[in-house]
Amino acid sequence: MRRLLLLPIVFLLVHCRETTSTEPNAANPAATNAGSGEFQQIINVSAYDPKERQREGRSYSQRDVSALADNGARGLIARAGKGGNLDEKCSDFVAAADRAGMLPGLYYRVQKHVSPVSQADQFVDRAQSLAKGRSWNAPALLLCGDYDGDLSLSAILSFMDRVEKRTGVIPITYLENSQELKLLTRAADPETKARLRRAPYWLALYSHTSGAGPVFPAPGTPENLAKQYDVWPEWTMWQYGGVEWSNGASRPKVFSHGRYQNATYFGNLDRPTERNVFKGSQAALNAFWKKHGIALR
Repeated sequence: MRRLLLLPIVFLLVHCRETTSTEPNAANPAATNAGSGEFQQIINVSAYDPKERQREGRSYSQRDVSALADNGARGLIARAGKGGNLDEKCSDFVAAADRAGMLPGLYYRVQKHVSPVSQADQFVDRAQSLAKGRSWNAPALLLCGDYDGDLSLSAILSFMDRVEKRTGVIPITYLENSQELKLLTRAADPETKARLRRAPYWLALYSHTSGAGPVFPAPGTPENLAKQYDVWPEWTMWQYGGVEWSNGASRPKVFSHGRYQNATYFGNLDRPTERNVFKGSQAALNAFWKKHGIALR
């Protein structure tokens, strides 16, 4: 989250045109099915959300995310903290998601300057406190590790292992489109790759032209990005929409190319959101959330 069965699938992640407030619920943003492919929309948030209003439409806040649910979001993943600092909006966001009938989740941005074990402990402490803090409708609170591009693989595994040791849950892995991490994963021994592969892969790709460098070409598609990392046979979640920041204002960055066509905004919302899809049915999403989350009831 930076300031941005295997079968061939042809699909649209979301509606192909932008909607406005004059078109309430126009163009269902839930994933379009094609063949065996079915996709669920997930929103991720942090203290930077909600972003500023940019057009007419529905809004949301940290205490009311019903507009996200009404536009087809099935889950919400809030940042619990980063680099030793907790996120102050996290508890409000996940409680609001639960009230709106969405699956709640947490991610922690792991940074190099703080011990990965101490960051994992802070993450688990926050998750367990939230789990005990209210009566939940959702069955589980998803856990995710968001790993900076300059981390070592040993640091990533240390965070994963500590979270698993304390909760019994393997947190899913979010990786940016990082040349440094790709070089590390491709050079890793089979045992290390197998340990990394235990965590499902949540990728970030906002443009078919992003990620080009001296070693790797732009991956162009989420499938090619997974191949460049050479660890996971496929992706599980894809962050296809994010933002860039300029002079304190956000600018949407949304993947829209080839068979993946997406609107700039999510449904009829009046501002940008950080958007993701889960590859699978609603039932598969529910099972995934329970497997990689701590129980809430």
